[in-house]
Amino acid sequence: MLEREEYIEQAYFFRILSERLPENFPLQDLMGQIQHELLATTKLPMAIDYMLAELRHSGVVSKAMKRMDHYFTPFQTYVMEAAEEERGRFDMRVAIEVLRHEAKYRSGSPTSEGLFMYQFETLSRNRLRYDLGLDAMAGDPIYNADWKEWIQTVRRQIGIVDFADMIFVRSLEYIRHRTQPGCPPPEPEKPILFGEKEGKIAWANREKDPMYLFAALQRHLGYPTAPRLMKRDETRELMPQLIRRMERLETRLRLIEEENREGIDITKFFAKEEANEKGVDA
Repeated sequence: MLEREEYIEQAYFFRILSERLPENFPLQDLMGQIQHELLATTKLPMAIDYMLAELRHSGVVSKAMKRMDHYFTPFQTYVMEAAEEERGRFDMRVAIEVLRHEAKYRSGSPTSEGLFMYQFETLSRNRLRYDLGLDAMAGDPIYNADWKEWIQTVRRQIGIVDFADMIFVRSLEYIRHRTQPGCPPPEPEKPILFGEKEGKIAWANREKDPMYLFAALQRHLGYPTAPRLMKRDETRELMPQLIRRMERLETRLRLIEEENREGIDITKFFAKEEANEKGVDA
């Protein structure tokens, strides 16, 4: 795990990048510009230097992130790899937002439960590959050995066993369900990874869409929300389009009125063409 100031600067870097990317500036120009805004006491400016060199050389950033595995987590690298795939449908804007929200969450008081749900929702909502994504999640330093083992279990059983059930059987609520009245709670067969509240929410969302489970955890426990691609706001372009269409309609109406009165004088169009031809010859 990095120091808190590193995650704060990462969150700022990805936020500014997300805001300026829709302006159609080259990515390397944006990264070079934002680099000067970051704290020089952190390691992020040096990481951006290496990323810029790789971007100019190969046209991608994920290769540099993979080599800097001491700074970027495997999941961060996988998200960028998925966005840079030529045949992939994962939008770069969403990938940057995913990295921004994750860095912001890490700069606070992150938990293994909250980060796992955020990363898994990112895979589910954006239809990324579970095998590669879960392998990358297992390499995150925030997870201990029990978590890494369970993530690999989820990788093998996803699509076969209900996801809510996998959470429930690793929660304190599952132990409470198995406890007989007047008897001490039984020893868990596997390490407990989730609390009682997570178990209750998972039990209530069994055999349902996992998105309902994620939304319930976010409402009741404040878990981070995975970003999604927002629809483009077309209202800014609507007025210029309407103005151009009105100008075309006015031109057509004038031509129709001239034709009804005394016919269209097409010689004025010839005069413009002759003037243009003379200008080209000159």
